[in-house]
Amino acid sequence: MTNTRCLEIFFAQSLYHGLVMIRTMLLATAVAALSLHGRHGLAAEDPIEEMAAQIDSLIEGQLVAEGFQPGELCRDEVFLRRVFLDLTGVLPTVADVRGFLDDDATDKRIVGVDRLLASPRHATHMASSWRNVMLPRSFDREQLNNAAGLQNWLRNQFLKNLRYDNLVAEFLVATGDGTSGPALYYTSLEMKPEKLAASSARIFLGLQIQCAQCHDHPTDHWTQRDFWGYAAFFSQLKAPGEEMNNVRVVDSEEGEVVLPDSDEVIAPKFPGSTVESTIDFGTRRSKLAIWMASRDNPYLARAAVNGIWAQLFGRGLVHPVDDLGRNNPASHPELLNRLVTYFTKHQFDQRLLIRTLVRTRAYQRSSALTDAAVPDFLFGRMLVKTLNSEQLYDCVTRAAGTEAVISGMVQDPFLEPRRLAFVSRMHRQTRDATQYQVGLPHALLLMNGPEIQAATSPEQSRLIRGLAAPWFSDEQRIETLFLATLSRFPSEDEKQNVQSALRRVPAEERQAALADVLWALLNSGEFGLNH
Repeated sequence: MTNTRCLEIFFAQSLYHGLVMIRTMLLATAVAALSLHGRHGLAAEDPIEEMAAQIDSLIEGQLVAEGFQPGELCRDEVFLRRVFLDLTGVLPTVADVRGFLDDDATDKRIVGVDRLLASPRHATHMASSWRNVMLPRSFDREQLNNAAGLQNWLRNQFLKNLRYDNLVAEFLVATGDGTSGPALYYTSLEMKPEKLAASSARIFLGLQIQCAQCHDHPTDHWTQRDFWGYAAFFSQLKAPGEEMNNVRVVDSEEGEVVLPDSDEVIAPKFPGSTVESTIDFGTRRSKLAIWMASRDNPYLARAAVNGIWAQLFGRGLVHPVDDLGRNNPASHPELLNRLVTYFTKHQFDQRLLIRTLVRTRAYQRSSALTDAAVPDFLFGRMLVKTLNSEQLYDCVTRAAGTEAVISGMVQDPFLEPRRLAFVSRMHRQTRDATQYQVGLPHALLLMNGPEIQAATSPEQSRLIRGLAAPWFSDEQRIETLFLATLSRFPSEDEKQNVQSALRRVPAEERQAALADVLWALLNSGEFGLNH
């Protein structure tokens, strides 16, 4: 990278904060103007439809070439539940489901997705997803309240729909309170260059260079010098203050890394580069941020696109998402390249990318297994995803009407004490940090835990209390329970079975019987899965 190019990027980054307000006003004006042209809120020449068609053509073309046929599209109620869980992390309400199913408009899926992407709940869900990825597995989940600053910082960036390259650049130069905000990331990894290098490369670049920390990578082209050259960008971080509640993350002008078992100092070097960093101004982390957001970085956009695809489809075009090495090719190389070009061309707009992927037939397929021989990596159907611990809690409390409420408004869920306790007990990170591993303790917690007891208690569950109203028929009560939990109407057999059970219950035990039905639905496999 030339010094001239570096200066251009540096000054562009410096001007960014001053332009945020103008950019936001222009975007708001544009959205308002577009909304005059119909329900879509999209101009006729919008590229989303064209890109979605290209995605479907490449997915379906490869399926046919392998001798398979793509699955059918999912029903409206399945689609609604899926996009609510994927885009907001929580189930739709009964009113949401009824309204969507009663809507006869042909573009209701498009309109519904746009509303979800514009909602504060989408920003909250994205922030939670990123927070779970950024904090190390050793981070004490009982201290999640310490992560409130990081959660709020991320949420604000997603609310503004900050372009992804700028979000990463700002994160990489974060300073300040080491127990809160983005600086928590650095202190949670003990400010150690080798830990920060391994983590940031995996998260932002999709590279597992940590395997080269002690020796050259055994299966990829990364060398030990590559790893420590990247780690050198974090070697001048300091944390003045001895008390944990007084730690501040700052940059200094001193600090080096040396090659293990030697005295050789390793200079900063960008991953994949054959030369040391040629940016000769700013802190080491600012140099890394400039490169990270520049066109000279071949990894950032690729990792971002692959990560968002995995979030929506259950697996990446490159799997696993943090291993984009040369020896782990994409299942659909041309598709990944086109998506990377699309993402960069449209200013690293994550919201636009999500909107485009959700528009595809590939995303809207049923998860029904019609041909067991179709490999998951061909995306012939929607893969079933397990709800993570935070989604599970939010879905239980929304379904039962036990969400924390203050002055008639649903409370910001992140620091709600019951939620923190539930997540700390349920959370078991897997490699991609998006799911928990189900085991006997989790099953027992869902069967008899305090959250389920509250959800099925006539005194605490607004749903059960509401169903006691005399103007509801048993059929309406059963439908409401299914809509609240599974986002669909019961089948005829399900309805008949529950009605038959309710008829055998004395009137004074009717609420308890309805609570039992709710308990069974909350503990069903269908409730705990996003399909």
